[in-house]
Amino acid sequence: MENILISFKLLLTTYGLKLIGAIVVLIVGLWIISLIGRAVRKVMDKREVDPTLKPFIKSLVSATLKVLLGISVISMMGVEMSSFVVLLGTVGLAIGMALSGTLQNFAGGVMILLFKPFKVGDYIEAQGHDGIVSEIQIFNTILKSLDNKIIIIPNGGLTTNSMVNFTAEPLRRVDWTFGIAYGDKTEEAKKTIMSLIEEDPLILKDPAPFVAVSELGDSSVNFAVRAWVKSEHYWDVFFPMNEKIYNKFNDVGLSIPYPQMDIHMHNAK
Repeated sequence: MENILISFKLLLTTYGLKLIGAIVVLIVGLWIISLIGRAVRKVMDKREVDPTLKPFIKSLVSATLKVLLGISVISMMGVEMSSFVVLLGTVGLAIGMALSGTLQNFAGGVMILLFKPFKVGDYIEAQGHDGIVSEIQIFNTILKSLDNKIIIIPNGGLTTNSMVNFTAEPLRRVDWTFGIAYGDKTEEAKKTIMSLIEEDPLILKDPAPFVAVSELGDSSVNFAVRAWVKSEHYWDVFFPMNEKIYNKFNDVGLSIPYPQMDIHMHNAK
């Protein structure tokens, strides 16, 4: 019994202070982690981070810090952690290599939700596809094409390659190219085009529309026509204007040419 008491006192003397220190570090560490969690939440609120992402980020930060705190507390108790850390790092590396594509898509989803290069309802073009964003998931973004197809694009590619957002800005420019036959009056064509633009209530007066001869083509004199509209009115202006130009050119005697070739025959003597 005396030997047991001596051993207990020795153990208490050796590890008592370490245990007390580890408990203090644990309590203070958990308090600091709580403060960091609240700070992260405030930052996300200020930056208007997507609500679906807030709990995930907060829990990820909290879990990471608690794991690091746990390793520190165990080390203070005198437990050798180097082998454990090496093993943990090796397992983590193997898992990371096996899931590299998935992890890249996961990171891409987080980046999209954080920095918002596009949002649900935007019309974008990326990875050779275009459509309206219907859903932003952690690993993929779902597009709905104009002909009602569902397109699934991995988020990794969206964050590492170029992407065009057609509806991010409130205004969008509509571009057309219209041609008339050689011999037709260019001033008459410009006047006709501009009158149709001015009659369309969806086309904005500011910025001002633009009409000018852009090219003397093989079979036609081509006009570059540019007008500004609200982004949601783009297609409501683009398609009808083509029909209006066709009908109006016929009414005022302007010809819309098609590719042609003149062949001159000479009699050989």
